[in-house]
Amino acid sequence: MTGLDRRPVAATDATLPRGPLAGFAAGSLGMGVWVTVPGLLLLYFLTDVLAVGPWLAGLALLLPKIADVLLHPWIGHRADVEQTRRGDRRRLLLLGCALPVAFAALFAVPGGLTGAPAAAWVAVFFVAGNLLFAAYQVPYLATPADLRIGYHERTRLMAFRMVVLTLGILVSGLLAPLLTGGDAATRGGYQRMGVVLAVGMLAAMLVGVAGIARLRGSAATPTPAGHGGWRALRTALRDRQFRWLVAAYLAMSTTTHLVLAGVPYYAEYELRAPGLTTVLVAAFVAPALLVTPAWLVLARRVGKQRALLGAQGAFAVGSLVLAVGRPAGLPLLIGAVAVLGVAFAGMQLLPFSMLPDVIRAAAGAGADTSTAGATGAGTYTGVWTATEATGAALGPYAYALCLAVGGFVASTAGESPVQPDAALAAVRYGFGLLPAVAMVAALLLQRRYTLDATARAAT
Repeated sequence: MTGLDRRPVAATDATLPRGPLAGFAAGSLGMGVWVTVPGLLLLYFLTDVLAVGPWLAGLALLLPKIADVLLHPWIGHRADVEQTRRGDRRRLLLLGCALPVAFAALFAVPGGLTGAPAAAWVAVFFVAGNLLFAAYQVPYLATPADLRIGYHERTRLMAFRMVVLTLGILVSGLLAPLLTGGDAATRGGYQRMGVVLAVGMLAAMLVGVAGIARLRGSAATPTPAGHGGWRALRTALRDRQFRWLVAAYLAMSTTTHLVLAGVPYYAEYELRAPGLTTVLVAAFVAPALLVTPAWLVLARRVGKQRALLGAQGAFAVGSLVLAVGRPAGLPLLIGAVAVLGVAFAGMQLLPFSMLPDVIRAAAGAGADTSTAGATGAGTYTGVWTATEATGAALGPYAYALCLAVGGFVASTAGESPVQPDAALAAVRYGFGLLPAVAMVAALLLQRRYTLDATARAAT
């Protein structure tokens, strides 16, 4: 069944109040820490502090994420069961609030561990953290599909979320390298960073739980009778529009996490200034605070699909500039990273607001409405977040493979081994050329999604 032959869902035009919107969005402040810091620092922490070889470090980050492919849909199933039985998904959200404990433990590697044992420690707590993150993220992102709101209001809701998520990414991305000790990062610095950011995560996530409760109180869709769960999983996997959207998002997630993992290496080995890590992170993330409203306006004028294609194209072009490296000049390189940041804002806002469009369209498809909408939103979202987690693993792993192929030499904190020319080339091309190719693939996949015009007309 395609998006073109679906009967439009009945228009819903409830306007969400700003207070509950802000509370809901606050949950993303804590989630932003988990999204950012492991992707930014964990690979570097393994290779340059714990003396783990690049191939093993990449594997330690990849294998836990592979488990997410199964864990997230299962969490989505449990979220739908909770929705059907209790009328909400609150218990899973509260379970997910234990995520800060796993985050702190991730960087608290005992002093005697290096190499493979250190990689095993990180992998174990990465698995635990991913499970807890899923317990929070899946019911959190299912919220827009649970509410009586239309096409544009779903974009507005996710715009609030995007601004706060960006703030979380920016603050944690800037603070984390500083808390570790900056250019003189130590194990103790990483432990201190983990504890400090974990406290902030917990506070923000609890505010998010309260915000979701207030939103549901003002505009929740009554929970229909139905099975949801595994039947909804089959429905989601058979949904052609959902499959194309998910495939494009996998490529986008892989690309953005690849770039994030490469920032410390690009700053140290290409720009020869480790302190520029925070500058590059700021250039990548800060534009989203300014341009998210512009993406919201553009989506209203031309639709989410066209706006997203523009963001993907801009990201690919900016990445090619970064592949040039130092000869391009620092101002141009920072400007290219800022272009990536503007595109990143669109790629966070638009796909996440298109996901509830797909879910609501499935609810209006007619034949199997009991498995979509409110009782199936968790399952759809579980598959979506599994895709995001897979991209978060594939990105750093792809960059680690580039380093390994180039012969990158791992080290412990305080050591400065001489890197071969091939490794330096891998640092540059892995940060610029590879993301450009991956984002072009995302753009081609995104073009196969055809639901947007129908979803827009239904509101």
